[in-house]
Amino acid sequence: MSEEATLTIKKDTLWKYSTFLLLALLIVGAFVFFLGGNNNPTTGNVVANNPQPTGAPSQPSQVTASVDDDPVLGDKNAPVTIIEFSDYQCPFCRKFWTETFNQIKKDYIDTGKVKFVYRDFPLSSIHPAAESAAEAANCVREKGGDEAYYKMHDKIFQEGNKLDGGDPITGPVRGTAQFGATELKKWAKDLGYDISSCLDSGKYANEVQKDESDGAAAGIQGTPGFFINGKPLSGAQPFAAFKQVIDAELAA
Repeated sequence: MSEEATLTIKKDTLWKYSTFLLLALLIVGAFVFFLGGNNNPTTGNVVANNPQPTGAPSQPSQVTASVDDDPVLGDKNAPVTIIEFSDYQCPFCRKFWTETFNQIKKDYIDTGKVKFVYRDFPLSSIHPAAESAAEAANCVREKGGDEAYYKMHDKIFQEGNKLDGGDPITGPVRGTAQFGATELKKWAKDLGYDISSCLDSGKYANEVQKDESDGAAAGIQGTPGFFINGKPLSGAQPFAAFKQVIDAELAA
């Protein structure tokens, strides 16, 4: 084989290896970029859920989180109080409602063992309708009391499920439902309440913001966040996680 032919083969071989190396570097770079950019667990598709009670290691075992003047579901003299700080547009909050809330209601709220309090913690930077939804529910409460509030609470999550392409009661929850003031007014109207002027006025904006401030002071960093007789529980936990804490409080 001539020296010229040998040199040509070497050049071809070097070119192939260089091409393979460049492709490998591009693939690795894209993988690193994807992992680095996908760091927002509070929105988007709902793909996983921690099955155990969570909380930052530095979080105290019990904190002060007040009922304030927020709507109560159940017997106001019940021995156990669950306070939820939540966001009506948050998919994980809706996941708690579809998978866990109704069982808690059936076993503990309806039997007089637990009273449930919903407080607002809208993550407005990623859920633009969350604050309006919170204000809308408060507008309904103004007209119909706590019972009406929880009808609107359920209605918002039901309609969110439908917008998300799922069953209005059971889901499944896939991602963030998109809605706004027009839909909120309609949903309230479906329940028999005209909240147009109340919602447009922003009458309950300060109330919602106070809930958010109180939640942040109590250590809430994401939604949903719960306090069961002051004991924190974070995330869309399964019923078993709530049962464990509630039963311990009832036995104390």
